[in-house]
Amino acid sequence: MAASWSEIVILPRGGQPGPGLRLMVPELADEPAAQRALSAFVDPVTEVGGVFSAWGTTTSGEGADPSGEVRADGSGQRLYSVGPLPGVTDAIAKTALDVLADLSLVSAADAAGAQGYAERLRVEADVSDPEARLASLFNPLIERGRISSRADVWRYSGEAPPSVRLAGDEVGLVLEVDLPEDDEALLQLSREGIPGPEGKGRGPLGFQLNDLHAIRDHFHALERKPTDIEIETLAQTWSEHCKHRLFNADLEGAEGGLFKTFIAGATRRVRAARGADDICLSVFSDNAGGIVFDDDFLVCDKVETHNSPSALDPYGGAMTGVVGVNRDCLGFGQGARPILNRYGFCLPHADDPSMLYRDRAATSALPTARGLIDGVIKGIEDGGNQSGIPTPQGFLFFDDRYRGKPLVFAGTVGLMPRRLPDGRDATVKGTQPGDAIVMVGGRVGKDGIHGATFSSVALDETSPATAVQIGDPITQKRLSDALIDELRDQGLIRALTDNGAGGLSSSIGEMAEETGGAEVWLDRVPLKYPGLSPWEIWISEAQERMSLAIAPEHVTAVIDHFAARGVEATEIGRFTDNGALVATYDGRRAMNLDMAFLHEAPRLSLPVAPAPAIAADLVEPDLPERGACLLAVMAQPNLRGRTPLIRRYDHEVQAGSVLKPLQGQGAVHGDATVVRPLLDRPGAVAVTQALFPRLTERDPYAAAVNAVDLALRQLIAAGAPLDRAA
Repeated sequence: MAASWSEIVILPRGGQPGPGLRLMVPELADEPAAQRALSAFVDPVTEVGGVFSAWGTTTSGEGADPSGEVRADGSGQRLYSVGPLPGVTDAIAKTALDVLADLSLVSAADAAGAQGYAERLRVEADVSDPEARLASLFNPLIERGRISSRADVWRYSGEAPPSVRLAGDEVGLVLEVDLPEDDEALLQLSREGIPGPEGKGRGPLGFQLNDLHAIRDHFHALERKPTDIEIETLAQTWSEHCKHRLFNADLEGAEGGLFKTFIAGATRRVRAARGADDICLSVFSDNAGGIVFDDDFLVCDKVETHNSPSALDPYGGAMTGVVGVNRDCLGFGQGARPILNRYGFCLPHADDPSMLYRDRAATSALPTARGLIDGVIKGIEDGGNQSGIPTPQGFLFFDDRYRGKPLVFAGTVGLMPRRLPDGRDATVKGTQPGDAIVMVGGRVGKDGIHGATFSSVALDETSPATAVQIGDPITQKRLSDALIDELRDQGLIRALTDNGAGGLSSSIGEMAEETGGAEVWLDRVPLKYPGLSPWEIWISEAQERMSLAIAPEHVTAVIDHFAARGVEATEIGRFTDNGALVATYDGRRAMNLDMAFLHEAPRLSLPVAPAPAIAADLVEPDLPERGACLLAVMAQPNLRGRTPLIRRYDHEVQAGSVLKPLQGQGAVHGDATVVRPLLDRPGAVAVTQALFPRLTERDPYAAAVNAVDLALRQLIAAGAPLDRAA
């Protein structure tokens, strides 16, 4: 941590309302250094800037405008400051430090260690309820906010950036966990989590009762108690989020499970029927699915939901959704370049006044309906625009029943050569015993803990704030460029995968299936701040982090390649073939799990109830005059134009836009868009979607059939051939 600090403040020029910024950075050396920093950050036409340090003040333009103060009658301007809580990703500060390091104004070490802090400022005039306005500007789960004035920030405060201060009592601490014979006590353990040294549960584990019985029996047979990190690993691996256990459960009429019977089974039958015309190259076996683009390239596709995280933090939930599926494409085969993003929102109406809470005492509020809408839209915007990936396609659907838990879909399409320069099939990757485990990207912190188990249970007062993260798209863009532009085609990577909702536990646990084991050295994992315990290091997710399998002789070259891109890479273990997943801390064993047991969660068996009969006595409503009826229908939120939303999402970056999201003379949103990913050859990718939420309530089968039918018709209308649809 730097010993002293400079504060860079940017405000609207001329005392006008508007946005601003306050940066806390390692102390700038002198006035010339401060002027160079202001030149980099301040727009002299619309902004005024100042650098405030212990040695003095440097400004660009006029100083603080005295008219920007709160008057005696309470009117006048107020300044709202919002910044991340300690430990939450601060992408603005990190980017600012990178700029200052490029200008040689701060050290590379301070920039790499993210030694800084950023507060977003907003100057507004004559707000009737300033406290309510402040509450609408930030999410207390991940941010802090305050009300002040221009004069409060236009000076040297002498403050240090807020930082995480952990007691450090659990550094290196590995606990043994008692698994009681009483079923209710077992379920309490699942709901509340493993008690820490202070006796409080760490957060939900999401186990079923038969899971806990299986775990207890397994460790009884081993004649030892499980450690906390072993229980956390099983919870992550067996979670609904990671294992899709409901889709794989035995059901009457689908004993192999919904997935194997109706999804994988249907796909298998279609592929067999198409024979030589089959366009599928990789399905149900990797981070995304891959189909033929042309003789030389393939495209992959991945869509997932981020519903629970978005209910707590709409911005972070949506952003981590889109950058997460970006990484799924990066982790497909030997690595695919993301060429477009997609989105989908099922949200409450913006004017819904209801307030919802996570607890019965009504002390922990969920975001307002307006805050939920604004947050998810902004999250997809920043996740795509800042990554240089176009976002041409999506949908928006309103119903107040999504007030408590929205549906937030994020999707990415990637492009990859079918063969690498050395002739290998680019969809094939394989970890080998002895390969080094290299972690690349963001450091590990408390944010992101219990993401998998939290997403697998109902939202309530025990839902941990640490499960919600803020992504860092710019770091991920650097990671993506290093992977795709350099390492993939040089053949330096054996295998790679995203650090999913379980962090290192998720990625390394999956990759170790191929070799039959792994050993991880948790004390070597780079941390955002000291004080994390072994189990936290192991299961904490990071939005811009991946795990790689690298042949030992290539480790140094790979780490150097990433360093040249400003991305941190660290060797943290080895893949083995001894049948065990092992983790150590300072040479002491913290985990020793049998690989077969880890990846064989007990199957669920669920009852099946007949679908309710569809009422045949539907009454046709009395309709007003046709013109008034048409106007009323057109005024419905689900039929209105989405131009303001679409224009926020950059669909022109990468220069491949063909059929754009706003179409026709009236420039209304279309049902499908077309992107040309390779400008030097013919061929394009058409994308669309369809859903019928209200029909789903009455007849899910009919809703699914209609959705597939409508999506195919929309693709055909956009010019896509039916035999190339997937």
